Amino acid sequence: MNKVVKRILITVLSIVALLALVVGGYVLYIVLQYSRIPDFTPLTVENQQQAQMQAGQPYTALTYNIGFGAYNTDFSFFMDSGVMNDGTEVTGAHARAQSAQIVQTNTQGAIAQLAALNPDFCLLQEVDVKATRSWEIDQSEAITTALPGYSSAYASNFHSAYLAYPFHEPHGAVEAGLLTLSRYNNTSTVRRSYPVDNSFPTKFFDLDRCFVVQRLPVEGGGELVLINSHMSAYDEGGLIRAAQLEMLANTLQEERAKGNWVIVGGDFNHALGGTAQAFPSQQQVPSWVSVFNDADLPEGFSVVLANNLTSVSTCRSSDLPYVKGVNYEVVVDGFIVSDNITATASNIDTSYEFSDHNPVLLQFSLNPPTPVEEAPAG
Repeated sequence: MNKVVKRILITVLSIVALLALVVGGYVLYIVLQYSRIPDFTPLTVENQQQAQMQAGQPYTALTYNIGFGAYNTDFSFFMDSGVMNDGTEVTGAHARAQSAQIVQTNTQGAIAQLAALNPDFCLLQEVDVKATRSWEIDQSEAITTALPGYSSAYASNFHSAYLAYPFHEPHGAVEAGLLTLSRYNNTSTVRRSYPVDNSFPTKFFDLDRCFVVQRLPVEGGGELVLINSHMSAYDEGGLIRAAQLEMLANTLQEERAKGNWVIVGGDFNHALGGTAQAFPSQQQVPSWVSVFNDADLPEGFSVVLANNLTSVSTCRSSDLPYVKGVNYEVVVDGFIVSDNITATASNIDTSYEFSDHNPVLLQFSLNPPTPVEEAPAG
């Protein structure tokens, strides 16, 4: 072997060894950074409110997935893919918001929606605290600062090491979660951990899914149990979502058995109210769409179907920029209530200007407990 060939071979082997070291080191870094937040983790409530709820009084609650401030109508997300009606396959382009200004604009747009609708409770999802994808803008702080008349509780559901994929625009490190705002006193706020996909390497790239259980005392006795939930979307075969739904259903059943009023709001990542094919589009129904019905719930619970259910969707496909009538649309956001609550809902049309979701507003009242009749004497 001549010296030139030997030098080339040594160089190639050195490069291969270096690449192996870099890749191995990165994999080790991802593995060491991985953790799951324990179930039943108590959450800190900031700016606690003192007002107490009353049965028979009208209240409002809003659920809104704000899409970490990235989703203006031009945004498409790299993890989303779909198929057009003519068979053309499409995939989203971006892993992060295209500028800090876009994040600021979309966050302020979401805040403006909250302020205009003025709900008693806000259940928000995909709220970034510090993330590469949202230019490290603290959306939780921006929201709570702009809306000082609420208590706030934040629960992490996405805490990842620096994700170097996609290579042209790495998703980066993420700290994001659920933000629950309330105008009424709550005595306990707890983070519950949903089952997630623990397979390798999926668990390193998926969210640490959860729901938040907040307890609000009601004058005269009993509690409103208010739950902020964000279920899995990317789940081939639907096994994880089925396990999550079972866990949520068990929680609802337990709380109703105690005589409590129960409301769940959030992004269910299931088609609600038969809306899987309710909206005109030029795309096929995505593979991630699962159907959610009242039959999936325990006795005494139902989905509150919005009065404008088939005219305003709450989620648009993110595999291409948004054009009404082109993107797939569906209702995946909303509320579940127990049978001792009277409620109506409306889907709020924002034209997907600030997020890939639309908010849903719930109007509700807690039905007074039925008095127990005393047995006649003698």
